[in-house]
Amino acid sequence: MPDQLLTIETIRLAAGNVRLRLTGELDYDSAPELIAAAAGLRGDDAPVLVDLTAVTLCDSSGLSALLVVHRAAGAIRLTGVSPQLQRMLDRTGLTELLAEAYAADDVRATTG
Repeated sequence: MPDQLLTIETIRLAAGNVRLRLTGELDYDSAPELIAAAAGLRGDDAPVLVDLTAVTLCDSSGLSALLVVHRAAGAIRLTGVSPQLQRMLDRTGLTELLAEAYAADDVRATTG
């Protein structure tokens, strides 16, 4: 079993924006890593962009971690949401709460 199933890259962008780029599995074992990464963002006023393009699995613990990030950082925007994750967000009623944004221009705007 690999030591790290999730990697999180924190990228500080222009205008105070922060992007968390997640790669791998966001689940029971790795959700605390996302929560820890978000804890360091407390006090930032700009929305946190959470890039889920390279997330291969997200379970209920991953959804819970996204909620914690939402509370810790204030506003978050999700990019790169897979169809499977989209269905989970819709079924749990989290789509609007997590302020989804996954249009191509959102991803382009966050690179850099």
